[in-house]
Amino acid sequence: MPIRWRILSIAALNSAVVVVLVALMWNGVQVLGSAWDDVRQVRDSDKILARLESETGHLQNLIHRYINQPNPELFAEISHLHEVVLGTLTTRAATDPMLSGSVQQLEHVTERFLSGFSELRGVQATIAKTYEDEILTPARDMAGLYSIIEGATGHRDALIWPSLGKSREAFTAMLVAANAYYLSLASASAEEARRNTETIEKTIPVMADLADNDLQRMALQRLNARTAALRQGLAKLSEQLASRTELLRNAIDASQAEASSAIDELSVKMRQREQKAQETFDQTLADISRKVLSIAVIFLGIIVTAGILIALSIRLPLRQIMAAMQAITSGDFNRRVQGTGAKDEVGEMARAVEVFRENAIAKRKTEDELRASKEKAENALFELNAAQQNLIDAERLAALGGLVAGVAHEVNNPIGISLTVASSFARRTEMFEAELRSETGLRRSQLEEFVRTSRDAAQQLVGNLHRAGELIQSFKQVAVDRSHAERRQFNLSEATDQIVASLRPALKKASISLSVEVPESLVIDGYPGSYGQILTNLFLNAANHAFADGRSGAITISAKPRGNDDVEIIFADNGAGMTPDVQRQAFDPFFTTRRNEGGTGLGLHIVYNLVTQQLGGRMMLDSRLGQGTTFRIIMPRAAKGGLATEDQDRDGTPPWPNRTMSST
Repeated sequence: MPIRWRILSIAALNSAVVVVLVALMWNGVQVLGSAWDDVRQVRDSDKILARLESETGHLQNLIHRYINQPNPELFAEISHLHEVVLGTLTTRAATDPMLSGSVQQLEHVTERFLSGFSELRGVQATIAKTYEDEILTPARDMAGLYSIIEGATGHRDALIWPSLGKSREAFTAMLVAANAYYLSLASASAEEARRNTETIEKTIPVMADLADNDLQRMALQRLNARTAALRQGLAKLSEQLASRTELLRNAIDASQAEASSAIDELSVKMRQREQKAQETFDQTLADISRKVLSIAVIFLGIIVTAGILIALSIRLPLRQIMAAMQAITSGDFNRRVQGTGAKDEVGEMARAVEVFRENAIAKRKTEDELRASKEKAENALFELNAAQQNLIDAERLAALGGLVAGVAHEVNNPIGISLTVASSFARRTEMFEAELRSETGLRRSQLEEFVRTSRDAAQQLVGNLHRAGELIQSFKQVAVDRSHAERRQFNLSEATDQIVASLRPALKKASISLSVEVPESLVIDGYPGSYGQILTNLFLNAANHAFADGRSGAITISAKPRGNDDVEIIFADNGAGMTPDVQRQAFDPFFTTRRNEGGTGLGLHIVYNLVTQQLGGRMMLDSRLGQGTTFRIIMPRAAKGGLATEDQDRDGTPPWPNRTMSST
């Protein structure tokens, strides 16, 4: 059987396991969903009951507050809460499947609770009227009568005054106690009001016996009548308050307690139903887990057994193929791959490995041929590099040879003049010696003429030989710097003058004026030979290209400090200039515009390599056709001997690039 069918059989078996497990889980999910719906419904119903209990308790508290201190705001809040309770019963509890059978009982209790509140309001209105008409009105009349009696008493020494004061104090205490009893239903306040009323009634006869005018007696008679009315009003108020308390206890508190009891019974039922639903949920979950585990164990055993059999049917051929591949990788190409005749994927792999072995054999043969070709190419490259280096050395020697020829020609003039003067001086000496030995004698004028000519000859000899010595010394220093390429400290101005002195013969031939502006204080720690090679190559390049065909012109060499660590050297001419294409290739090796006239194309390439590599500097070319060429060289005062960096100069000016910048 092909491997893909073996793997597909395992996949089909896994799919069957998944289908069975999904079916079991789907059935369990249905049962769990039903149990969970019951749990959720019970919890929702419990929330409704808790809300009803909270609302009825709040309503009870509001009614008690209203009874103790009636005001429109509390009544409005009670009415609103009444509507809320009824709304909860009719809109939520009535539609709840758990509470639908108990809503009527709760509504009945709530209605009785609210009917009791209406009746209680009526009783409260009667109590308020009784308090106003039968307590406060007699009290006001009594207060006026006390004022009349006091006014009818002429002075405080009268006999009636002590009894009047005692009665008046009892009246004030009675009024305070009556108000307290009305507001707080305190039994002590009721008893105090009754006792003070009896005190008033006892003091009236005493005051009547002590009265000394008719106004006092008439006021005392009316005071006795109003006191009796007040005593009856207090008794009636006490009965009405007791009735209100009984109504509050039976109609309000009892109804609220009954509602709370009904809600508690429903809550107990909800807890029982929730517990039953939770047990169903847990049992269903346990059954599903047990079935899933059993089926998973059974199918896992089947899958493991089938997997082992399939793995054994694949492992041996793969190990054989692996052994063949290891032999191939170790270089043993003579061992053939086993199992190439099989019809399954392993056979295809074996055949592919066999093809790989054959390709490896062909590759090794090709590598041997490529290795031989590589060796030939490397030898050719080595010879090419050697030829290139020889050309560069030849170019340098050619420049040094031109320098030697120019210096030799320049030295030849003072030496030739010195030789002529010396020869003439020798002949004049011989003639003077002959005149000195002649018999005619030597005249003074002849001696003076000999001295004068000798002095002139000596001066000419000294001047010309001194000139030749300076030229030879300059050439010697330049030649030493060029040949040894040693690093040392040198004065840039002196080195430039020496190099310019070696170039003077070429200047005379080319009709080129040379201007040098180099400060005396610039000292460089570097390679004077490389610096001389740079100036020489730039000068010869200008002479051959900028001022070709004998064209006259001017070259300017200037230098200035650039920051604390660098020096900027400018080599400028007013010659023919370069096109943009020439500028882009000016520093490339073997590029020249005068190849037919003997140009090698290595002059500027050598300059660029010396500036950027040995001196560690940067170089820029700026040229316009017909307007001349300017080379700007930025090199460190201490040569770095490597490629220039791209960092910004320390004086804040942007760096020059390492390659050509062209202006068109």
